[in-house]
Amino acid sequence: MALRILAADYGDPEAVLQIVDQPVPEPDDGDVVVRVRSAGVNPFDAKQVRGLVGADPAKLPLSIGGEAAGVVHAAGASSGFRPGEEVVVYPATGAFAEFLVAPAAHVHRKPADLGFNEASALLLAGVTAADILATLELTADDVLLVHGGAGAVGSIVVSRAVTAGATVIATASPANHVHLRSLGAVPVAYDGDLLAAVRTAMPSPVTAVADTVGTDQAIDVSLALVPADRIVSIAAWGLTGEGITMVDGSTPASRRNRREAIAGLLDDAAAGRLAVEIGGTFPLQDTAAALSALGGHRPRGKLIIHP
Repeated sequence: MALRILAADYGDPEAVLQIVDQPVPEPDDGDVVVRVRSAGVNPFDAKQVRGLVGADPAKLPLSIGGEAAGVVHAAGASSGFRPGEEVVVYPATGAFAEFLVAPAAHVHRKPADLGFNEASALLLAGVTAADILATLELTADDVLLVHGGAGAVGSIVVSRAVTAGATVIATASPANHVHLRSLGAVPVAYDGDLLAAVRTAMPSPVTAVADTVGTDQAIDVSLALVPADRIVSIAAWGLTGEGITMVDGSTPASRRNRREAIAGLLDDAAAGRLAVEIGGTFPLQDTAAALSALGGHRPRGKLIIHP
């Protein structure tokens, strides 16, 4: 038997999450069963439980958790994997569990030099950042404004854009400004007159915007700085009519950008070229507390569940 987290209903995680004991899954021919060592917690998980991305009763109970790292427990004959291999699962369904089953195409070999925590925290944020940057097609001549530069996605956008030669300005609370400078960005606080702060911090005009927060302030400032078609967002839902590009993995181009980024992200994280910051760890039975800790925002560093 194996423990897993299910949401019996939509609502507050503390009220609707249950820990249940179920049989260890068996793999079909092309599947892999993974003994989970760590699972990344993402804002989408909290939104899913609360019913903010759809509340269809027919989908209950919900299996939660979209990325994990662990060890192959069992593998289908045509999966290409064998028991004992260390792997990363992304995208995953039901990663908040002791065991999960996934199609072999969603299972990736974990580099030996990459820890389980870091591996389980990397790919969802990493491929999202890669999708943003591929969509913007930045060059060394660009000046990029990143809203939410200290979050999991924002930090990778900043790091990758700086490596590509772009000049980067990033918004964050003052407590995270040292972190942003260490990544090579010019930090600005988002309280007060953000538009004036951005213009003061960077004499060269902003040429592109990566938005990870979706607030009215972030969007208004972005539209004052660049044409809408130079803004790419993962959070500005409902504003695509203004010409802002949303990337969420739902289009062929977005899916391709994300798929093609996986191998490079794993290699770069293992080699130390890409830092993965862990913001805290929670045992499986405290999954509700982990989701509540997100508090509707994107804290610096990823939260991790340990089954």
